[in-house]
Amino acid sequence: MKVELRPFCGWPVCLALACVAIGQSAQAARRDASGVRTILMLGDSLTDGYGLERSQAYPALVQQRIRAAGLPFEVVNAGVSGDTTAGGLRRLPRYLDRKIDVLVVALGINDAFRGVPLSGMRSNLQTIIDRTKAKNPKVQLIIAGMQLPVYGAEGYVQAFGQMFGELATENKAALIPYLLVGVGGDPNLNLGDRIHPNAAGQRILAETVWGVLEPVLRKAAAAPVASVN
Repeated sequence: MKVELRPFCGWPVCLALACVAIGQSAQAARRDASGVRTILMLGDSLTDGYGLERSQAYPALVQQRIRAAGLPFEVVNAGVSGDTTAGGLRRLPRYLDRKIDVLVVALGINDAFRGVPLSGMRSNLQTIIDRTKAKNPKVQLIIAGMQLPVYGAEGYVQAFGQMFGELATENKAALIPYLLVGVGGDPNLNLGDRIHPNAAGQRILAETVWGVLEPVLRKAAAAPVASVN
């Protein structure tokens, strides 16, 4: 029996795909020409805004602060609920086709809840940083620290909390010592699960992030725009 092979997409579909690609390239070119720079916030449910509208999550609230300050930056919310450092590393390539001026890494707590060895967690975070810097040598780095409740393996709990500061020092990154400061454990600032911040809690997260991010943005805004490798 003779089998006739047909192209996967006919010319109308191929033309449509080409138009999409051209449109995306044009959009990126307009963004670069306008001088707007990109902040990638790579995180888990805290960044995603679990249980809330995306507009209530701290990345969107930080974007409001950026606009009010007149700074030329666009926040990309790359938060995925339940994500781990390994998941963030797998997702990273989809964001590296654009120039990233500031990388905020807010991952690790789900690894800890699952008992992932600190060596693997740390390796994933370092690889996220290294791959981003390989494409964007002048990227500014911010690492959001997390802490575990004081129970379980005491050595693991302490080493987990220290890991973020050590990574920040090694990579000359700015550090948010504890992303959930003032929010973690407060039932009035969390959803019914007492794990994920509610809208009021997210507003506090936004202020915590902004306190570290603002000076980084002002420094980056004063520097010349670099191209993607």
